[in-house]
Amino acid sequence: MNNKKRFLAGVGLLSAGLMLGACGNGGSDDAEADGNVTLTWSLWDTESTVYYEPLVEAFEAEHDGVTVELLDLGSTDYQTVLGTQLSGGDNKIDIVTVKDIPGYSSLTNRNLLEPLSERAQDVDLDQYAGTVEQITIDDEFYAVPMRNDFYVLYYNKSIFDDAGVEYPQNGMTYEDYDQLMRDVSEKATESRGEKIYGGHYHVWRSQVQLYGILDGENTLVSEDYSFLDPIYEMAVSQQEDEIVQDYASLKTSNLHYSAAFYQDNVATMLMGTWFIPTLQEAISSGESQEFDWGIAKMPIIDGAEEGSTGGTMTSLGVSSNSQNKDLAYEFVEFVTGEEGAQVIADTGTIPAIQSDEVINKITSIEGFPEDEQSKEALETTNVYLELPLDENASEVETILNESHDNIMTYSTEISDGLKNASEQVSALKE
Repeated sequence: MNNKKRFLAGVGLLSAGLMLGACGNGGSDDAEADGNVTLTWSLWDTESTVYYEPLVEAFEAEHDGVTVELLDLGSTDYQTVLGTQLSGGDNKIDIVTVKDIPGYSSLTNRNLLEPLSERAQDVDLDQYAGTVEQITIDDEFYAVPMRNDFYVLYYNKSIFDDAGVEYPQNGMTYEDYDQLMRDVSEKATESRGEKIYGGHYHVWRSQVQLYGILDGENTLVSEDYSFLDPIYEMAVSQQEDEIVQDYASLKTSNLHYSAAFYQDNVATMLMGTWFIPTLQEAISSGESQEFDWGIAKMPIIDGAEEGSTGGTMTSLGVSSNSQNKDLAYEFVEFVTGEEGAQVIADTGTIPAIQSDEVINKITSIEGFPEDEQSKEALETTNVYLELPLDENASEVETILNESHDNIMTYSTEISDGLKNASEQVSALKE
Protein backbone atom coordinates (compact mmCIF):
# COMPACT_ATOMS: atom_id res chain seq x y z
CA MET A 1 0.00 0.00 0.00
CA ASN A 2 1.18 3.47 -0.82
CA ASN A 3 0.29 5.84 2.02
CA LYS A 4 1.46 8.95 0.20
CA LYS A 5 -1.42 10.98 -1.25
CA ARG A 6 -0.69 13.68 -3.77
CA PHE A 7 -2.83 16.80 -3.66
CA LEU A 8 -3.05 18.12 -7.20
CA ALA A 9 -4.01 21.47 -8.64
CA GLY A 10 -6.61 21.50 -11.41
CA VAL A 11 -4.41 23.12 -14.05
CA GLY A 12 -1.48 20.89 -13.23
CA LEU A 13 -3.61 17.79 -13.56
CA LEU A 14 -5.05 18.88 -16.88
CA SER A 15 -1.54 19.40 -18.23
CA ALA A 16 -0.50 16.00 -16.92
CA GLY A 17 -3.51 14.39 -18.57
CA LEU A 18 -2.65 15.96 -21.92
CA MET A 19 0.95 14.77 -21.62
CA LEU A 20 -0.21 11.24 -20.88
CA GLY A 21 -2.55 11.36 -23.84
CA ALA A 22 0.31 12.43 -26.10
CA CYS A 23 2.35 9.43 -24.95
CA GLY A 24 -0.25 6.89 -26.02
CA ASN A 25 -3.06 5.19 -24.19
CA GLY A 26 -2.60 6.87 -20.80
CA GLY A 27 -1.34 5.34 -17.59
CA SER A 28 -3.96 2.66 -16.99
CA ASP A 29 -2.53 -0.29 -18.95
CA ASP A 30 1.05 0.36 -17.85
CA ALA A 31 -0.02 0.80 -14.25
CA GLU A 32 -1.89 -2.48 -14.20
CA ALA A 33 1.07 -4.25 -15.79
CA ASP A 34 3.31 -3.54 -12.81
CA GLY A 35 0.52 -3.94 -10.24
CA ASN A 36 0.20 -0.26 -9.36
CA VAL A 37 -2.81 1.88 -10.18
CA THR A 38 -3.46 5.53 -9.41
CA LEU A 39 -7.01 6.82 -9.16
CA THR A 40 -7.72 10.54 -9.21
CA TRP A 41 -10.66 11.89 -7.21
CA SER A 42 -12.03 15.35 -8.05
CA LEU A 43 -13.36 17.33 -5.09
CA TRP A 44 -13.04 20.65 -3.24
CA ASP A 45 -11.87 22.02 0.12
CA THR A 46 -9.30 19.31 0.84
CA GLU A 47 -7.71 21.36 3.62
CA SER A 48 -10.90 21.88 5.61
CA THR A 49 -12.78 18.63 4.94
CA VAL A 50 -11.89 16.11 7.62
CA TYR A 51 -13.12 12.86 6.06
CA TYR A 52 -11.32 12.81 2.69
CA GLU A 53 -8.01 11.48 3.94
CA PRO A 54 -9.45 8.81 6.29
CA LEU A 55 -11.58 7.48 3.42
CA VAL A 56 -8.58 7.26 1.11
CA GLU A 57 -6.44 5.58 3.77
CA ALA A 58 -9.15 3.00 4.50
CA PHE A 59 -9.60 2.17 0.81
CA GLU A 60 -5.88 1.94 0.12
CA ALA A 61 -5.47 -0.37 3.12
CA GLU A 62 -7.79 -2.86 1.42
CA HIS A 63 -6.34 -2.42 -2.09
CA ASP A 64 -2.63 -3.08 -2.23
CA GLY A 65 -0.89 -1.19 -5.02
CA VAL A 66 -3.67 1.39 -5.37
CA THR A 67 -3.06 5.07 -4.71
CA VAL A 68 -5.82 7.67 -4.65
CA GLU A 69 -4.85 11.23 -5.49
CA LEU A 70 -7.07 14.15 -4.50
CA LEU A 71 -7.71 16.80 -7.13
CA ASP A 72 -8.94 20.02 -5.47
CA LEU A 73 -10.79 22.13 -8.03
CA GLY A 74 -11.91 24.72 -5.46
CA SER A 75 -15.42 25.14 -4.08
CA THR A 76 -16.53 28.40 -5.72
CA ASP A 77 -16.50 27.28 -9.36
CA TYR A 78 -16.14 23.55 -8.81
CA GLN A 79 -18.86 22.32 -11.17
CA THR A 80 -17.81 24.75 -13.92
CA VAL A 81 -14.14 23.77 -13.76
CA LEU A 82 -15.00 20.07 -13.53
CA GLY A 83 -17.33 20.24 -16.51
CA THR A 84 -14.72 22.07 -18.58
CA GLN A 85 -12.04 19.47 -17.89
CA LEU A 86 -14.26 16.47 -18.51
CA SER A 87 -15.77 17.98 -21.66
CA GLY A 88 -12.25 18.52 -22.96
CA GLY A 89 -11.64 14.78 -22.85
CA ASP A 90 -9.51 14.76 -19.69
CA ASN A 91 -9.08 11.05 -18.85
CA LYS A 92 -7.01 11.57 -15.71
CA ILE A 93 -10.04 12.09 -13.47
CA ASP A 94 -11.57 8.76 -12.42
CA ILE A 95 -13.87 9.54 -9.49
CA VAL A 96 -16.17 12.56 -9.67
CA THR A 97 -17.69 14.26 -6.65
CA VAL A 98 -21.01 15.80 -7.68
CA LYS A 99 -21.74 18.89 -5.62
CA ASP A 100 -25.42 19.53 -6.30
CA ILE A 101 -28.41 18.75 -8.49
CA PRO A 102 -27.76 21.47 -11.11
CA GLY A 103 -24.23 20.09 -11.43
CA TYR A 104 -25.51 16.52 -11.75
CA SER A 105 -27.98 17.60 -14.40
CA SER A 106 -25.26 19.37 -16.36
CA LEU A 107 -22.85 16.41 -16.23
CA THR A 108 -25.46 13.85 -17.24
CA ASN A 109 -26.80 16.03 -20.06
CA ARG A 110 -23.28 16.00 -21.54
CA ASN A 111 -22.76 12.25 -20.97
CA LEU A 112 -19.78 12.88 -18.70
CA LEU A 113 -20.74 10.32 -16.04
CA GLU A 114 -20.76 6.54 -16.36
CA PRO A 115 -24.17 4.83 -15.84
CA LEU A 116 -24.09 2.85 -12.59
CA SER A 117 -27.32 0.86 -12.26
CA GLU A 118 -25.84 -2.34 -13.71
CA ARG A 119 -22.72 -2.12 -11.53
CA ALA A 120 -24.86 -1.46 -8.46
CA GLN A 121 -27.26 -4.38 -8.91
CA ASP A 122 -26.26 -5.92 -5.57
CA VAL A 123 -26.42 -2.63 -3.63
CA ASP A 124 -29.39 -2.02 -1.34
CA LEU A 125 -30.54 1.36 -2.62
CA ASP A 126 -33.17 1.65 0.13
CA GLN A 127 -30.39 2.56 2.56
CA TYR A 128 -30.14 5.96 0.84
CA ALA A 129 -33.66 6.96 1.97
CA GLY A 130 -35.08 7.57 -1.49
CA THR A 131 -32.37 9.92 -2.74
CA VAL A 132 -31.18 7.58 -5.51
CA GLU A 133 -34.71 7.57 -6.91
CA GLN A 134 -34.64 11.37 -6.92
CA ILE A 135 -31.58 11.38 -9.23
CA THR A 136 -32.70 8.56 -11.53
CA ILE A 137 -33.15 9.48 -15.21
CA ASP A 138 -35.07 7.03 -17.43
CA ASP A 139 -34.37 4.14 -15.02
CA GLU A 140 -30.65 4.97 -14.87
CA PHE A 141 -28.57 6.76 -12.24
CA TYR A 142 -25.05 8.14 -12.61
CA ALA A 143 -23.95 8.79 -9.02
CA VAL A 144 -24.44 7.34 -5.54
CA PRO A 145 -24.98 9.51 -2.43
CA MET A 146 -21.94 9.94 -0.20
CA ARG A 147 -23.44 12.51 2.15
CA ASN A 148 -27.05 13.46 2.71
CA ASP A 149 -27.12 16.55 4.85
CA PHE A 150 -30.54 17.67 6.00
CA TYR A 151 -31.99 20.61 7.86
CA VAL A 152 -32.60 20.71 11.59
CA LEU A 153 -33.52 23.56 13.94
CA TYR A 154 -30.61 24.68 16.10
CA TYR A 155 -31.51 26.51 19.29
CA ASN A 156 -29.70 28.32 22.06
CA LYS A 157 -30.87 26.73 25.32
CA SER A 158 -29.46 29.58 27.39
CA ILE A 159 -31.69 32.14 25.67
CA PHE A 160 -34.79 29.99 26.20
CA ASP A 161 -33.85 29.46 29.85
CA ASP A 162 -33.45 33.21 30.40
CA ALA A 163 -36.79 33.85 28.69
CA GLY A 164 -38.61 31.12 30.60
CA VAL A 165 -39.88 29.70 27.31
CA GLU A 166 -40.08 25.98 26.53
CA TYR A 167 -37.47 24.65 24.11
CA PRO A 168 -38.48 23.93 20.49
CA GLN A 169 -40.13 20.53 20.14
CA ASN A 170 -39.90 17.85 17.50
CA GLY A 171 -43.03 17.86 15.37
CA MET A 172 -43.70 21.61 15.47
CA THR A 173 -45.60 23.18 12.59
CA TYR A 174 -44.28 26.31 10.89
CA GLU A 175 -47.14 28.21 12.60
CA ASP A 176 -45.98 26.85 15.99
CA TYR A 177 -42.46 27.94 15.14
CA ASP A 178 -43.62 31.43 14.18
CA GLN A 179 -45.29 31.88 17.58
CA LEU A 180 -42.30 30.40 19.42
CA MET A 181 -39.92 32.85 17.72
CA ARG A 182 -42.14 35.75 18.74
CA ASP A 183 -42.47 34.58 22.35
CA VAL A 184 -38.78 33.95 22.95
CA SER A 185 -37.73 37.17 21.22
CA GLU A 186 -40.02 39.31 23.37
CA LYS A 187 -39.29 37.62 26.69
CA ALA A 188 -35.54 37.11 26.20
CA THR A 189 -35.10 40.73 25.07
CA GLU A 190 -36.85 41.83 28.25
CA SER A 191 -34.93 39.50 30.57
CA ARG A 192 -31.51 40.16 29.06
CA GLY A 193 -31.93 43.87 28.43
CA GLU A 194 -30.70 43.58 24.83
CA LYS A 195 -32.22 42.71 21.48
CA ILE A 196 -32.67 38.96 21.04
CA TYR A 197 -33.89 37.56 17.75
CA GLY A 198 -36.30 34.66 17.86
CA GLY A 199 -34.91 33.16 14.67
CA HIS A 200 -32.42 33.65 11.89
CA TYR A 201 -32.87 33.19 8.16
CA HIS A 202 -29.64 33.05 6.24
CA VAL A 203 -29.87 34.69 2.80
CA TRP A 204 -30.32 31.41 0.89
CA ARG A 205 -33.71 31.00 -0.79
CA SER A 206 -34.00 27.51 0.71
CA GLN A 207 -34.33 28.99 4.20
CA VAL A 208 -37.90 29.97 3.36
CA GLN A 209 -38.87 27.96 0.29
CA LEU A 210 -38.08 24.50 1.67
CA TYR A 211 -41.00 24.62 4.09
CA GLY A 212 -43.39 24.63 1.14
CA ILE A 213 -42.37 21.21 -0.20
CA LEU A 214 -42.38 19.16 3.01
CA ASP A 215 -45.82 17.65 2.37
CA GLY A 216 -44.53 16.02 -0.81
CA GLU A 217 -47.28 17.64 -2.88
CA ASN A 218 -45.11 20.30 -4.52
CA THR A 219 -41.53 20.71 -5.71
CA LEU A 220 -39.38 23.75 -6.35
CA VAL A 221 -39.42 23.08 -10.07
CA SER A 222 -42.96 24.25 -10.68
CA GLU A 223 -45.08 26.29 -13.04
CA ASP A 224 -47.14 27.58 -10.11
CA TYR A 225 -45.37 28.79 -6.96
CA SER A 226 -48.49 30.10 -5.22
CA PHE A 227 -48.07 27.32 -2.63
CA LEU A 228 -45.17 29.36 -1.22
CA ASP A 229 -47.36 32.40 -0.55
CA PRO A 230 -48.31 31.59 3.08
CA ILE A 231 -44.70 30.71 3.92
CA TYR A 232 -43.43 34.03 2.61
CA GLU A 233 -46.26 35.89 4.36
CA MET A 234 -45.00 34.64 7.72
CA ALA A 235 -41.31 35.12 6.92
CA VAL A 236 -41.82 38.70 5.73
CA SER A 237 -44.00 39.45 8.75
CA GLN A 238 -41.28 38.14 11.08
CA GLN A 239 -38.79 40.41 9.36
CA GLU A 240 -41.09 43.44 9.58
CA ASP A 241 -41.64 42.78 13.29
CA GLU A 242 -37.87 42.41 13.87
CA ILE A 243 -38.26 38.84 15.07
CA VAL A 244 -35.49 37.97 12.60
CA GLN A 245 -32.74 40.15 11.19
CA ASP A 246 -33.31 42.15 8.03
CA TYR A 247 -32.48 40.23 4.85
CA ALA A 248 -31.04 43.23 2.99
CA SER A 249 -28.77 44.10 5.91
CA LEU A 250 -27.53 40.52 6.10
CA LYS A 251 -26.67 40.56 2.40
CA THR A 252 -24.91 43.90 2.65
CA SER A 253 -22.88 42.88 5.70
CA ASN A 254 -22.16 39.42 4.26
CA LEU A 255 -22.72 37.99 7.75
CA HIS A 256 -22.11 34.25 7.80
CA TYR A 257 -24.84 32.21 9.47
CA SER A 258 -22.33 30.71 11.89
CA ALA A 259 -21.24 34.16 13.08
CA ALA A 260 -24.87 35.11 13.62
CA PHE A 261 -25.45 32.08 15.85
CA TYR A 262 -22.15 32.44 17.71
CA GLN A 263 -23.11 35.92 18.96
CA ASP A 264 -25.53 34.49 21.54
CA ASN A 265 -28.40 36.78 20.48
CA VAL A 266 -30.21 34.39 18.12
CA ALA A 267 -32.58 31.89 19.73
CA THR A 268 -33.14 29.53 16.79
CA MET A 269 -31.73 28.90 13.33
CA LEU A 270 -32.63 26.43 10.60
CA MET A 271 -29.43 25.01 9.16
CA GLY A 272 -28.00 21.80 7.72
CA THR A 273 -26.48 18.99 9.75
CA TRP A 274 -23.07 19.97 8.36
CA PHE A 275 -23.11 22.74 10.98
CA ILE A 276 -23.01 20.29 13.92
CA PRO A 277 -19.23 19.59 13.95
CA THR A 278 -18.54 23.24 13.07
CA LEU A 279 -20.53 24.46 16.08
CA GLN A 280 -18.95 21.89 18.39
CA GLU A 281 -15.47 22.99 17.35
CA ALA A 282 -16.32 26.72 17.56
CA ILE A 283 -17.53 26.44 21.14
CA SER A 284 -14.58 24.23 22.11
CA SER A 285 -12.02 26.60 20.57
CA GLY A 286 -13.61 29.80 21.87
CA GLU A 287 -14.52 31.11 18.41
CA SER A 288 -18.14 31.10 19.58
CA GLN A 289 -19.47 32.40 22.86
CA GLU A 290 -20.09 29.43 25.13
CA PHE A 291 -23.72 28.39 25.55
CA ASP A 292 -25.81 25.24 25.78
CA TRP A 293 -27.52 24.30 22.55
CA GLY A 294 -29.78 21.64 21.13
CA ILE A 295 -31.47 20.66 17.90
CA ALA A 296 -35.04 19.82 16.94
CA LYS A 297 -36.57 18.48 13.77
CA MET A 298 -37.36 21.00 11.04
CA PRO A 299 -40.83 22.51 11.56
CA ILE A 300 -43.36 21.23 9.03
CA ILE A 301 -46.40 22.54 7.18
CA ASP A 302 -49.88 21.05 7.50
CA GLY A 303 -50.09 17.70 5.74
CA ALA A 304 -46.40 16.89 6.11
CA GLU A 305 -45.20 13.85 8.03
CA GLU A 306 -43.17 14.53 11.17
CA GLY A 307 -39.50 14.04 10.37
CA SER A 308 -39.86 15.44 6.86
CA THR A 309 -37.12 17.88 6.01
CA GLY A 310 -35.18 19.47 3.19
CA GLY A 311 -31.72 18.34 2.30
CA THR A 312 -28.72 18.46 0.07
CA MET A 313 -26.85 15.55 -1.44
CA THR A 314 -23.18 15.12 -2.23
CA SER A 315 -22.65 12.11 -4.47
CA LEU A 316 -19.90 10.18 -6.23
CA GLY A 317 -19.77 9.04 -9.83
CA VAL A 318 -17.31 7.60 -12.33
CA SER A 319 -16.02 9.75 -15.17
CA SER A 320 -17.04 8.41 -18.57
CA ASN A 321 -13.48 9.26 -19.70
CA SER A 322 -11.81 7.18 -16.97
CA GLN A 323 -9.45 4.40 -18.00
CA ASN A 324 -9.96 2.67 -14.63
CA LYS A 325 -13.75 2.48 -14.49
CA ASP A 326 -14.02 -0.83 -12.62
CA LEU A 327 -11.61 0.19 -9.89
CA ALA A 328 -13.10 3.68 -9.75
CA TYR A 329 -16.51 2.14 -9.12
CA GLU A 330 -15.03 -0.03 -6.37
CA PHE A 331 -13.93 3.19 -4.69
CA VAL A 332 -17.39 4.72 -5.15
CA GLU A 333 -19.04 1.62 -3.70
CA PHE A 334 -16.64 1.61 -0.74
CA VAL A 335 -17.06 5.29 0.14
CA THR A 336 -20.84 5.32 -0.31
CA GLY A 337 -21.35 1.98 1.44
CA GLU A 338 -21.58 1.03 5.10
CA GLU A 339 -17.81 0.93 5.64
CA GLY A 340 -17.33 4.38 4.17
CA ALA A 341 -20.27 5.65 6.21
CA GLN A 342 -18.55 4.51 9.40
CA VAL A 343 -15.35 6.31 8.42
CA ILE A 344 -17.26 9.52 7.69
CA ALA A 345 -19.24 9.25 10.93
CA ASP A 346 -16.03 8.85 12.93
CA THR A 347 -15.18 12.44 11.95
CA GLY A 348 -18.50 13.75 13.29
CA THR A 349 -19.94 14.15 9.80
CA ILE A 350 -23.26 12.64 8.72
CA PRO A 351 -22.98 10.25 5.73
CA ALA A 352 -25.68 9.26 3.26
CA ILE A 353 -26.30 5.96 5.05
CA GLN A 354 -27.80 6.85 8.41
CA SER A 355 -28.00 3.53 10.25
CA ASP A 356 -28.50 3.31 14.00
CA GLU A 357 -24.78 2.67 14.41
CA VAL A 358 -23.89 5.77 12.40
CA ILE A 359 -26.31 7.99 14.34
CA ASN A 360 -24.99 6.62 17.64
CA LYS A 361 -21.46 7.55 16.59
CA ILE A 362 -22.52 11.11 15.75
CA THR A 363 -24.43 11.63 18.98
CA SER A 364 -21.67 10.11 21.11
CA ILE A 365 -19.02 12.60 20.00
CA GLU A 366 -18.05 15.05 22.73
CA GLY A 367 -19.97 18.29 22.43
CA PHE A 368 -23.16 16.83 20.97
CA PRO A 369 -26.24 17.74 23.07
CA GLU A 370 -27.03 15.08 25.65
CA ASP A 371 -30.83 15.41 25.62
CA GLU A 372 -32.86 12.70 23.91
CA GLN A 373 -34.79 15.12 21.72
CA SER A 374 -31.60 16.31 20.02
CA LYS A 375 -30.70 12.71 19.24
CA GLU A 376 -34.19 12.03 17.90
CA ALA A 377 -33.92 15.13 15.68
CA LEU A 378 -31.51 13.17 13.48
CA GLU A 379 -34.22 10.62 12.66
CA THR A 380 -35.88 11.56 9.37
CA THR A 381 -38.85 10.16 7.49
CA ASN A 382 -38.60 12.07 4.19
CA VAL A 383 -35.70 14.16 2.89
CA TYR A 384 -36.66 16.39 -0.04
CA LEU A 385 -33.84 17.79 -2.13
CA GLU A 386 -33.51 21.58 -2.25
CA LEU A 387 -34.01 21.37 -5.99
CA PRO A 388 -35.24 18.22 -7.76
CA LEU A 389 -33.58 16.82 -10.84
CA ASP A 390 -34.60 18.70 -13.97
CA GLU A 391 -32.94 19.51 -17.27
CA ASN A 392 -33.49 23.20 -16.52
CA ALA A 393 -32.29 23.00 -12.90
CA SER A 394 -29.62 25.69 -13.28
CA GLU A 395 -32.06 28.16 -14.86
CA VAL A 396 -34.73 27.42 -12.25
CA GLU A 397 -32.20 28.00 -9.47
CA THR A 398 -31.45 31.45 -10.89
CA ILE A 399 -35.15 32.32 -11.15
CA LEU A 400 -35.89 31.20 -7.58
CA ASN A 401 -32.93 33.11 -6.17
CA GLU A 402 -34.04 36.30 -7.92
CA SER A 403 -37.62 35.88 -6.75
CA HIS A 404 -36.53 35.30 -3.16
CA ASP A 405 -34.28 38.34 -3.22
CA ASN A 406 -37.01 40.59 -4.61
CA ILE A 407 -39.58 39.45 -2.05
CA MET A 408 -37.32 39.67 0.99
CA THR A 409 -36.06 43.16 0.03
CA TYR A 410 -39.64 44.38 -0.57
CA SER A 411 -38.83 45.04 -4.22
CA THR A 412 -42.00 43.21 -5.19
CA GLU A 413 -45.18 42.02 -3.54
CA ILE A 414 -45.13 38.35 -2.54
CA SER A 415 -47.86 37.32 -4.96
CA ASP A 416 -46.27 39.24 -7.83
CA GLY A 417 -42.83 37.77 -7.17
CA LEU A 418 -44.17 34.22 -7.12
CA LYS A 419 -46.31 34.81 -10.21
CA ASN A 420 -43.29 36.14 -12.09
CA ALA A 421 -41.22 33.09 -11.08
CA SER A 422 -44.04 30.79 -12.23
CA GLU A 423 -44.21 32.48 -15.61
CA GLN A 424 -40.44 32.31 -16.11
CA VAL A 425 -40.28 28.60 -15.28
CA SER A 426 -43.30 27.92 -17.50
CA ALA A 427 -41.46 29.61 -20.37
CA LEU A 428 -38.55 27.20 -19.89
CA LYS A 429 -40.89 24.27 -20.40
CA GLU A 430 -42.30 25.51 -23.70
